Amino acid sequence: MADSSSELADQNPTGRFSDRADDYVRYRPTYPAAAIDAILDGLSPPIVAADVGAGTGISARLLAARGGRVIAVEPNAAMRAAGEADERIEWRDGTAEATGLAAAAVDLVLCAQSFHWFRPPEALAEFARILKPGGRLCLMWNQRDPNDPFTSAYTQALLEVGAEHPMERRPFDPLVVASTGDFETPRCLEFPNTQRLDLPGLIGRAQSASYAPKQGQAHEEMVRQLTAIFQQGRDKAGCVTLRYVTRTYLSLRIEPLDRHCVDRMATRS
Repeated sequence: MADSSSELADQNPTGRFSDRADDYVRYRPTYPAAAIDAILDGLSPPIVAADVGAGTGISARLLAARGGRVIAVEPNAAMRAAGEADERIEWRDGTAEATGLAAAAVDLVLCAQSFHWFRPPEALAEFARILKPGGRLCLMWNQRDPNDPFTSAYTQALLEVGAEHPMERRPFDPLVVASTGDFETPRCLEFPNTQRLDLPGLIGRAQSASYAPKQGQAHEEMVRQLTAIFQQGRDKAGCVTLRYVTRTYLSLRIEPLDRHCVDRMATRS
């Protein structure tokens, strides 16, 4: 997770999804109800949540459906425009490093499928600023299950045409959060998740990835490989199932007094 600012800028994390918004809306998987339960467990309603890197609002809508007020922060105009209108969701043009929100404004910061595109030190400092003392940080990913044969074949098809950047496959290190001194060491909860797709859906799911080719020889090869594994793996209803592990990292914002105690304990040890 230690990419430099220049390396991230080269990847254009705020703009590279502009031509993927429609595929993102139609073909990206949602998140399991049990994961949303865990994110909200113990928070006293009504809560104010910031969904940072909100994309088209998949996770924002899940939070809003539970009765919270959600501020969806997304720097990409095409993604914001593709988000379904919901009176409980307020859309903001902002980045993880500069959300534009007031200090101590939210009870929860959620980053769903987005933290790997951020500059961690700057983003975490901003999250600490906008969270209320004792507020919660959640970093969540749907990660493809490597133990499922069909899902592994799908991943291999993407890799062979360069449809996935190494940044998206890099393991998350929870110590990145704890090392700031503003947050507790995150605890990780895992939840199974699935996505049933027909052939156009499988191709659309692949095309929603930021590095997937959308034209030319590489795109034709991707479609050929996806069609082949679909024909091998489809069920009697004409669908295949992608399997995910939804990993949810939860951490609390350390209040200033708590941080002082932690620093004293570290000094004594």
